[in-house]
Amino acid sequence: MGKHSVQRESRVSTPVRGAIVLGAVTAGAVIAPAAPAMAATINVPGLGDINVPDLPTQQLDELQALADLPQVKQLAELPQVQEIAKLPQVQAFTGQLPQVAPPTLPGIPDIMHSVGQRALEAAKTKVGAQYVWGATGPNSFDCSGLVQWAYKQAGVNIPRTSFEQANAGIPIPVEQLQPGDIVISNGGNHASVYAGNGNILEASTSGVPVKYTPISEIAVYTARRV
Repeated sequence: MGKHSVQRESRVSTPVRGAIVLGAVTAGAVIAPAAPAMAATINVPGLGDINVPDLPTQQLDELQALADLPQVKQLAELPQVQEIAKLPQVQAFTGQLPQVAPPTLPGIPDIMHSVGQRALEAAKTKVGAQYVWGATGPNSFDCSGLVQWAYKQAGVNIPRTSFEQANAGIPIPVEQLQPGDIVISNGGNHASVYAGNGNILEASTSGVPVKYTPISEIAVYTARRV
C-alpha cells in the first residue's frame, strides 16, 4: 500500500526529502501515524526506503517550492549533512517512521491564545483589587490603568488613558466583540476589558473594587482589538 503514491511524492526533490528526514531524526520530534491509511514511499540516500503519510497536492507544491530554494539545496549538499546520513542510528530509521510525541520546549509563549485573551486572563487575577484614580497596578487601578496593566502582562504596551486607548488597535463592532477586546464607554472617559458572555471587567469608580459588569449597563463609545 505504501507504493501507490510513489509517482505523486516524487515531485519533491531528493535534497528536500533528505533534509526533512534528517531534520526530524536529529530533532527527535518525528510525528507520523503508526499505520497510515495511505502512504508514499521515498528513498533517501543513506537511509533507504521510508514510508511517509500521503500529502495533499497543495503541501507537495509547497515542498517543491521549498526544494527550489538555493539555500535548501546547498544545505542538503553540506558534508556535515551527508556524514549524518551515514550514522548507524540514522540509517536505522528505515521503513515506517515511529510515532513520537513532540518535545516540550521551555520558554515558548502560548500562541494558541490571542493577545486580548492573555490580557483578560491577567485582568481576571485583579478582581476585587482596589480602585484608585491614577493607579496603574499592580495592587490598585483606575479604569485605563487596569487595561494598560493587563495588556502589559500579555507583552503589549498600549497608551495610558482611556481617550488614547480609544485609538489603540483596530475598531470592532460591538456584536463582534471577543474576550480581551478593549471597550471604551462614557464618551471616551472609561475603559474596560470585554470578558465574554456579555460582560466587561472593569475598575469602575472610587470605593468599588475591580469587578464584572454587564455590557448592557454601559453606553459603548468604541471597541478596539489589539
